[in-house]
Amino acid sequence: MLCKKNGGLMAVMIAILTCMIAANQSHGKTAQPIQSSLSVETKGTGPALVFIPGLNSGKDTFRATCDHFQKNYQCHLLQLPGFAGLPAKPGLQAAFLIPMRDEVLAYINANKLRKVILVGHSLGGTLSLMLALKAPDLIEKIIIVDALPFFPAIQNPALTANLMRPQAEQMRTMMNNQSAADYAKNAAANLQGMSNNPTRLPLLIEWSNTSDRATTTQAMFDLMTTDLRSDIAAIKQPTLVLGAWAAYKAYGSTKESTAGIYKLQYEKLKNIDIRLSDTGFHFITWDDGDWVNQQINEFLSVK
Repeated sequence: MLCKKNGGLMAVMIAILTCMIAANQSHGKTAQPIQSSLSVETKGTGPALVFIPGLNSGKDTFRATCDHFQKNYQCHLLQLPGFAGLPAKPGLQAAFLIPMRDEVLAYINANKLRKVILVGHSLGGTLSLMLALKAPDLIEKIIIVDALPFFPAIQNPALTANLMRPQAEQMRTMMNNQSAADYAKNAAANLQGMSNNPTRLPLLIEWSNTSDRATTTQAMFDLMTTDLRSDIAAIKQPTLVLGAWAAYKAYGSTKESTAGIYKLQYEKLKNIDIRLSDTGFHFITWDDGDWVNQQINEFLSVK
């Protein structure tokens, strides 16, 4: 989650936000509302666990997590349009987060899910917070995996969405205007260090190359200009935040300094439990899966 100590903010944002995984394998049954651009697999029975992956990511972000919980819960493994080989939805290339929030909400309502437990990674964590704010009566608990209410404030808590807008526009324009070769090269470079298992990298690159560029850059723009630090004061649901820091300890990050960033950003969300993995990088569900399952088990067992 943290950046290299002396890295520029734009490089930091691109590195954090261009997180991808291997996904879109056919397992389980599909379930989704008519005309939805989501791809969804359901597995298991019981209370609904809705898993939302991050930018350019697919269902396999949470597949192993789902396998652990499907005996007692019904897993809904979502994949967002335009990411990891799933066809893009043109409207999301002009605005992403709010329309995507509403599409996930439409899926929840169409499938008559109630007392939903949201599990969101990175951008999916942002969407989970937005869903809890939009439809609090439908959400029972929230689990956030390595995501913050306002990503750009990692380095400078005084930043605001308005201050970030010019830089976000510059980033979007730059990435949209890159040649295909340069775009792919930069994306591959930014995937380094997203998992503590280097054998994941070829798959990350493959799925990077099958994500829609216009959707990706708009989603990044939205993340850079969406500040939920004050809004989350309205969230009353119990919230578990699982964070990562180990990838950047060589650059001066510590578990304590990272915990301080999380606590500051989530300061206004009162019913919260923040826990940090000792070994996992950004894709904690891959890198420290047993630990993730243990934390979620403990969190869900509290009534």
